[in-house]
Amino acid sequence: MPVASPIEPTGDPRPIAVWAEGIRKRYRTGFWLNQTIESLAGCSLEVYRGETFGLLGPNGAGKTTLLKILLGIVRPTSGRGGVFGYPLGNRRARYRVGYLPENPYFYDYLTAWEFLEFAAGLFEIPASVRRQRIPETIDLVRLDRSTARQKPLKQYSKGMLQRLGMAQALIADPDVLFLDEPMSGLDPMGRYQMRETILALKERGKTIFFNSHILADVEKICDRVAILARGDLICSGSLGDLLGTEDRYQVRGRGGQLDMLKEWMPTVRLESNYWQGELQGNVEDFLASLRLMDAQLVSLSLTRPTLEEFFLQKLQEVGIAESR
Repeated sequence: MPVASPIEPTGDPRPIAVWAEGIRKRYRTGFWLNQTIESLAGCSLEVYRGETFGLLGPNGAGKTTLLKILLGIVRPTSGRGGVFGYPLGNRRARYRVGYLPENPYFYDYLTAWEFLEFAAGLFEIPASVRRQRIPETIDLVRLDRSTARQKPLKQYSKGMLQRLGMAQALIADPDVLFLDEPMSGLDPMGRYQMRETILALKERGKTIFFNSHILADVEKICDRVAILARGDLICSGSLGDLLGTEDRYQVRGRGGQLDMLKEWMPTVRLESNYWQGELQGNVEDFLASLRLMDAQLVSLSLTRPTLEEFFLQKLQEVGIAESR
């Protein structure tokens, strides 16, 4: 029987789809296996049903290890967790899960259609259901049906193989998708198509948990993110929580008086005949002040820190990335 998650939702009315509490993972290493490396150091997180959750971190942070533990592929040294009410490693949970590894393996001489038939057989999907689901899934990931039936996989591009990998993760119509670096190695068009596929799945109510190094894509599609560094989750939350929702304006103009401008922009910078900086204060009052000092506004844009800037800042705080 399913077991309920022991972690209570933190103010979010949605039920929890994936949870982890105090997950640790240590590996033995060395010639005599007498040394240990700690890959994860007590990670706890919650992913709500229907949300897109991005796990970020530098290489070696433990992202793939955590994902594999949640999938039940790797056993934790300690800690607990679950997927849709089932404990980690439960076989019944796997029927509700789709997984795209970072480097999926494909049989070169199969066609995409044959490969999806094989994947559907592993899930014991009836033939009558396969006949409808395979073409629907091929359409969803933007593969051509004719190509999928005729072209062997050894002739596929990296982007086509990645879309096929997404198709096999979707073949059992899972409730939650685990994607390990789904944009890895893709060109801009491939990244765009993968983002559109993830957004389409989100509209269908799927829960999506993925790792990525491409922070611009994460910022566009994720509801919440977490940053993993040296095996520790150093922060998590919505983009609004982490990056801030307060209105901030970057302004650029020319003319006026530098002393008065500094009252509005303490970090004002001069470039040729122009000045620019971040506004501190009310926009309407600032514009009135510009008229009084006979200054001209060139541009005013709403801005906030990017996810990349925030990510690097957090790594600097824990001594991983050096500040410039």
